[in-house]
Amino acid sequence: MTHLQNRPAPHSVAAHGPAGQELAIEGLAAGYGKVQVLWNVTMHAAPGEFVAVIGANGAGKTTTLRAVSGVVKPTAGRITLGGTDITKAEPSRVVSLGLAHVPEGRELFPLMTVRENLELGAAMSARARTRAAQTLAEVYTLFPRLQERAGQLAGTLSGGEQQMVAVGRALMARPSVLVVDEPSLGLSPLMTQTVFEALKAVNAQGVTVVLVEQNVNLSLKLAHRAYVLENGQVVKEGTGQALLADPAVREAYLAL
Repeated sequence: MTHLQNRPAPHSVAAHGPAGQELAIEGLAAGYGKVQVLWNVTMHAAPGEFVAVIGANGAGKTTTLRAVSGVVKPTAGRITLGGTDITKAEPSRVVSLGLAHVPEGRELFPLMTVRENLELGAAMSARARTRAAQTLAEVYTLFPRLQERAGQLAGTLSGGEQQMVAVGRALMARPSVLVVDEPSLGLSPLMTQTVFEALKAVNAQGVTVVLVEQNVNLSLKLAHRAYVLENGQVVKEGTGQALLADPAVREAYLAL
């Protein structure tokens, strides 16, 4: 396959400077109605870092990302982005400050074209709107297949192509922090590798990446640092390589 790090990926996708912003989560509690999902979750992603969050289904990984992006409102704790408190911020405010979310399941508009879906990514940031044409060209450089499919309805794409659109749409907001939820869900190994290489390339440009992913082996190999969530709490943290070598992690998540 062609590795995306060998393709020209313009540095300017990292819109807020040469390094991504810091994302800090301290003592986070959150849930849905009366159902609490997270208890005292503390995580940190340094500027330009690639952080993986792993854990079994129902561990609270998706809820953590939803709280970070403003979709779920925390009941306790604090979230800061580049030093700015975003704990209670609305999603539009979070995007304007430089954080974009690639949701689980992609959440594309199937009856809109690829290009229309991508352009929506710039809608909530005035700075992104003024540079939308430039950013679109950069996304097409990262994902050439999307340029080939620009006029095609998003709902007619393969799963891997739809995931490219979801990542590209988030990049259209010109984020300094990109949070990504289960990008390999339903993808072939080849498409999974392609999407992960794109995330690696974006991170190499300076964008902070926080990845929730069931493919533990691949995500830990890419991560500078990682966290293990169990039952809504952080139970382990360390470098990606350290957790990859941890016997408990290997037994629980890698079947080794």
